[in-house]
Amino acid sequence: MSDHSRPLTVSRLITLLKEVVEDNFVQVLVEGEVSNLAAPASGHLYFSLKDENAQIRAVMFRSQARLLRFRPEPGMQVYASGRVTLYPQRGELQLAVESLEPRGVGSLQVAFEQLKARLAAEGLFDPERKRPLPAFPRTIGVVTSATGAAIHDILQVLRRRGAGVRVLLRPVRVQGEGAAAEIAEAIADLNRQGEADIVVVGRGGGSLEDLWAFNEEPVARAIFASAIPVIAAVGHEVDFTIADFVADLRAPTPSAAAEMVAKSRLELESHLDHLIFRLGAQMRGRLALLRERITGLSRRLPSPRAELLRLRRREEELRTRLRQAMGRRQGEAGSQLTALAARLDALSPLKTLARGYALVVARKSGEAVRNAATLVPGDLLTIRFGQGRANARVEEVEE
Repeated sequence: MSDHSRPLTVSRLITLLKEVVEDNFVQVLVEGEVSNLAAPASGHLYFSLKDENAQIRAVMFRSQARLLRFRPEPGMQVYASGRVTLYPQRGELQLAVESLEPRGVGSLQVAFEQLKARLAAEGLFDPERKRPLPAFPRTIGVVTSATGAAIHDILQVLRRRGAGVRVLLRPVRVQGEGAAAEIAEAIADLNRQGEADIVVVGRGGGSLEDLWAFNEEPVARAIFASAIPVIAAVGHEVDFTIADFVADLRAPTPSAAAEMVAKSRLELESHLDHLIFRLGAQMRGRLALLRERITGLSRRLPSPRAELLRLRRREEELRTRLRQAMGRRQGEAGSQLTALAARLDALSPLKTLARGYALVVARKSGEAVRNAATLVPGDLLTIRFGQGRANARVEEVEE
């Protein structure tokens, strides 16, 4: 058997074919449909790319697969970039995929839709679980970049509206590798700290890639697990992220989030001003009515000064009448006394004595002697004359 007709071993043939294939197809871009997808625990992805007429096996090793923004699914049209190699154990051609992009839509958009659908199915977006903002927030936790426009806009709005709230900034990276983990950890930290009444999570505007940290699952899970109400304020009004759907309230911009926080306090202050105005008007009306009633009563009720003057005049009048009555009474009493004195004088025994009569009194009994028969010799007598008196002893009694 000649050298040209000497048979090749299978291994040798596969090796030669492998060299030919890998030397000529170092980097290819293949369009096809994903089928026969397998994702074992190793982290590698195994699938086929096919079109109407053919298919080729493909593998994406863990180091590249973990960088995918989306999850390949059967039936998905994709662009696969990589190198063609020959798998010696089965003698099959396969495409070692290094990057994978959905056809027609970017990988980030596909990843967004996939995560959105999965979290919605788990109930993370349910309106029933969303909580209202506290009416009187005293401390606002803000998760954003310390040097970005978001925190500047929030502080400016709060100062302008005079909300009187305390801002607790938890600075994080808001884009790039590891940003999502920092944001999720910051939300958890504010919950552990327990000082904030509201948490605002957000950043200024940017491309889909710039905002991508707020579309990652760790951030969504952290917002969902937060015991503190969360406002998502990511990008501009037209930008929507997964964080917006999970949060208790979405604000179109960071400035709008600050407006929402200050709104309840300002509404309360406005309501209080309205109540104070109404109360003042009612009190003024009530006081005016009372003043009118007091005026009416004052007109009907004499003043104390006038009443005092009237009483003083009455007192003087009574005093005058009393003096006059007492004078008349005294005059009458004097006349009566004079008449009685004259009558008494006329009846007085002294008058009789003055005409020469005498009054004899028994000293023993102290009574006037009217009958001589009442006396016995030796009785002592007092004889009262018109002028003076004399003591006597009875010597003899004649009846």
